[in-house]
Amino acid sequence: MFEPYARLAERALRDEPPSTEECLRLLDGDDVALLPLLHAAFVPRERHFGRKVMVHVLNNVQNGLCPEDCGYCSQSKASTAAIRKYPMKSEAEILAEAARAALAGATRYCMVLSGRGPSLATTRHLADLVRKVKERHPIEVCLSVGLLGEEHARILADAGLDRLNHNLNTSERHYAAICSTHTFRDRVETLRAAKKCGIEPCSGLIVGMGEESRDVVDVAFELRGLEVPSIPVNFLVPIEGNPVQSDGSLAPERALRVLAMMRLVNPRAEVRVSAGREGHLRALGALALWPANSLFVEGYLTTRGDAVNDTYRMIEDAGFEVDGNPEYDALRAREAAPKSGFRLAGGEGEILRPEVRRA
Repeated sequence: MFEPYARLAERALRDEPPSTEECLRLLDGDDVALLPLLHAAFVPRERHFGRKVMVHVLNNVQNGLCPEDCGYCSQSKASTAAIRKYPMKSEAEILAEAARAALAGATRYCMVLSGRGPSLATTRHLADLVRKVKERHPIEVCLSVGLLGEEHARILADAGLDRLNHNLNTSERHYAAICSTHTFRDRVETLRAAKKCGIEPCSGLIVGMGEESRDVVDVAFELRGLEVPSIPVNFLVPIEGNPVQSDGSLAPERALRVLAMMRLVNPRAEVRVSAGREGHLRALGALALWPANSLFVEGYLTTRGDAVNDTYRMIEDAGFEVDGNPEYDALRAREAAPKSGFRLAGGEGEILRPEVRRA
């Protein structure tokens, strides 16, 4: 029973991915054993990242006001979701949120702007913000700003930007079903422009948008071909008002199989369990840390997520360790060790049921 999974793990250590047919079986096979599969994915994860978990904090710097029609996004022109639209936050707000992210243990601070792509003037302003964040805090900075050309990427690279995020989201074959205002290849060219200028590309996918398993596998191999070192795996959040809604495929086991397959195809990449992990993985959330070595805390662009303390407790209870940053490590060293022992979900309140507790 365990031998096929052991062979997958051994091949991943040699940077040899499963075949397309093997990946499809991992996603859809009735005879796949989840725990051996997760252990197979853990072997290369541990080789390259140990038991550390990188933590990312998102700052939704500009919300809504987007001319694109991406059907999964509550900020697009095609969505009627009840969101508040606002232009770019002030420099003081952005820097204050960077400070909070550093103290919360973020490995990386991610600034996200809605829109098709920034003007050169906006790009220069963002470059200045990148410099100021990196001067003040020992954390990396990632930007997600839509489509970019080489001229824009060079300005950001010169400012010291560590990563540029631009998700492929789905396969080229399925792309027209989720967006019509730009193409899959437009996204690939943005990643290539970033890489050419010396910025690490960050790119992943969204699962649960009506795609087939072969679309998920195609994205995994496209990212491998692009040598993307940071891969966020999102699970569609069904936001009311968005044209693309959950397709009903995302049981917890399905989500874990996708993460494991992504790790085996991209054994050296930072695989991030991203949006939707709380709602789709539910009680199996900690198992995502076997294939994934990275996650977000405190929510996503327009949706809520688990709080920092709840997420860190999950990480530590599962036997992993927050990667953090020097600023966070110094703060933790000054604080008392967290209490261990019995806990109930929802806080540290009374253990006795209220109807039996003496007044």
